Amino acid sequence: MKAIILVGGEGTRLRPLTYSTVKAMMPVLNKPFIEYVIRHLSNHKVNEAILALGYKPDSIRDYFSNTTQPSAKLIYSVEQTPLGTAGAAKNAGQHIDDTFFVLNGDIFTDLDLTDMLNFHRNKDAKVTIALTPVDDPTQFGVVETNSQQQITRFVEKPSWQQVTSHLINAGIYILEAEILERIPQGKRFMFEHNVFPKLLADGEPVFGYTTDTYWIDMGTPEKYLQLNRDLLHGKSAQVAFQAEKISIDKQSFVHPQARLTGPILVDRDCTIGKGVQLKGPVVIGSKCNIGDGAAIESSILWQKVSVGEQAVLKNCVIASGSHIEINAHIEGTTISQNAPVNEQP
Repeated sequence: MKAIILVGGEGTRLRPLTYSTVKAMMPVLNKPFIEYVIRHLSNHKVNEAILALGYKPDSIRDYFSNTTQPSAKLIYSVEQTPLGTAGAAKNAGQHIDDTFFVLNGDIFTDLDLTDMLNFHRNKDAKVTIALTPVDDPTQFGVVETNSQQQITRFVEKPSWQQVTSHLINAGIYILEAEILERIPQGKRFMFEHNVFPKLLADGEPVFGYTTDTYWIDMGTPEKYLQLNRDLLHGKSAQVAFQAEKISIDKQSFVHPQARLTGPILVDRDCTIGKGVQLKGPVVIGSKCNIGDGAAIESSILWQKVSVGEQAVLKNCVIASGSHIEINAHIEGTTISQNAPVNEQP
C-alpha cells in the first residue's frame, strides 16, 4: 500500500510557529510530528509514503536525509504553487497505480487503517472517507450517511438548525487510482469542494468509515498544545506515557531543590535550576536552560530556550532559541523562534 501525506501547506493557523518551522516538523514530545504519521502508516503495512511538499520543502527532505531511515520508503512530490488537497494528490499521481491512502498532514489519530481498508474493499467503494464524531460540528464540514454507511450529503459548517449529524470529515481517505483522472493537472483543486461532491452527484459509491478512536487536528496553537498534553496523559495508544510520569534524559541536570509534578518530559542537555517548579503537562526540548526559581506549567518549550530566574510560564508554546527574561510573566501565549520576551505581570 501507498499513502500520500499532504504536508505542503504554510500552516497559517499555527503562526508564528510556522514562520520558521513547517507544520509537519513541529516537535510533538520532542519528535517531529511527521514521524508519528509515517510510523502509524507502517504499522498498518503502508510501506511507501509520498510526501506532497510545498512550503519550505527542503526542511523535511534534509531532516530525513540526516536521520535514521524511517519505517516506510519516502518519495517527495513538490508543488511549485499551492494546488490544494486534490491538486497535490494529482501532482503525486505518477507514483500511484492502485488503491491508496491520502492523509491531511496535521491529523494525529489512532484510526485502524487496516480495518478501514478492509471496509473499503468490502463495500467496493471508489472513495472511503474516515469520519469522526465531534461535539460542535458547526466548525467543520458535516457528513451525512445512510444505513449502509454510504455518504449521501456534505454540509459545510452548518448552523445548529442545520445539524443532522455530528460526524465530520476526519481528513483521511482511501481512493481508487482512477479518481485521479477527475482532477486537472497543475490546477488548485480540493477533495472537499471539487471532487467528493461531484462523485456523489454522479452516483459513485462513496462511503464513510466511522471511528471513535483518538483523533485531533493539531492545526492551531491551542490544538497543538492539547495534542502534547493528551499524549503525556496517555490518551493515544501510540505513546506509552503514564499520567504522572516524569522522564528526564540522563544527559540533563535537575537541581535537587527543583520541584517537579508530572507528567513531564525533558530532553537531553538541559539544566533545571534551583527552586524551579515544573507542573505538568510540560515538555522541554534539548539544550534548554531554566533559571533558578522559574515556574513552568502546562507548556511546551522547543530547543535552546532559556528561561530567566523567577520567570513564570503558563499554557505557553515557546519556539526554539527564544529567551524569556528574568521575572517575565507569560500566560496563554505562543512565542516565535529566537524571540526575546520580557512581559511583566
